[in-house]
Amino acid sequence: MQGARRPPCASPLPHLWQCNFPTQGCPVLRFILHALIVITLTLLTQIGGLAYLVALAASRAWGIRRFLAKLAIFLLCYVSASFAAGLAAPAFGRVPLSCMSNATDRLVVRSPIYCLLNRNYVRPEVRDLAKALAAHMDEEFPGTVTTALDANFPFVNGFPLLPHLSHADGKKLDFAYYYKDADGAFLNGVTRSPIGYFAFEEPAPGDELPCEGRNDWLTTRWDFDALQPLFPAYRIEEQRTSEAVRWLTSEGVARFRLEKIFIEPHLKNALGITDSHVRFQGCRAARHDDHLHIQVE
Repeated sequence: MQGARRPPCASPLPHLWQCNFPTQGCPVLRFILHALIVITLTLLTQIGGLAYLVALAASRAWGIRRFLAKLAIFLLCYVSASFAAGLAAPAFGRVPLSCMSNATDRLVVRSPIYCLLNRNYVRPEVRDLAKALAAHMDEEFPGTVTTALDANFPFVNGFPLLPHLSHADGKKLDFAYYYKDADGAFLNGVTRSPIGYFAFEEPAPGDELPCEGRNDWLTTRWDFDALQPLFPAYRIEEQRTSEAVRWLTSEGVARFRLEKIFIEPHLKNALGITDSHVRFQGCRAARHDDHLHIQVE
């Protein structure tokens, strides 16, 4: 219709990068979108937000408008920043656990996603503890692979590794439990969940349930009931898991100053663990019947 005004941003969200009309709404929306991306990438990877800002500045300086070209620049910046983080982290007291494993390695990181998100950094003594545990398990049960999960980010004590409440100083590391199939055969290097988390060992009737009846509104103790039927019916391999905890509470304490291990009470009781270093993490923290948490002094 002649004389009809075209809306300055008829559909703002899909066109935030191309809003060329004189309006105050589009720059504000662009700023909010970029801010949300920076915050999200920073929380997920620690350095991703900075890589995004560098990529954004480069795209604008070079006059690049195509989305795929901008994405390629961001990925290049992120990969470069992650590589630099691996080189710089030792100056901040942290070293990476490698996600590049071969058939002879006995300590492996469960998924490359931990390295892609920079969640594989620990203090050197934690790395040495993990390697020593894996070597011991291989000696006691030849060929056994020990699987590491979330560790810490490369920099800054106190920076949260969500959704964990305590992985913020390089002194914490999660291990997957050792598993067996429904027939009792050991599954080497296998976890029930693709990332090692959220496939819980459900307590039996009469087991100790310290959080029963609580309704905390601020908590990361999520049950993920809808996910549980999706995981295979593997069970914890008691012999190896018990031996790993025994070594941690003896050699780990004496040689590497291990301070705590977190395991759910019902699982601790089922495994016959009585050592005082093995504790309950509290009702606001995540469940620990899908993984074993260790920390050093």
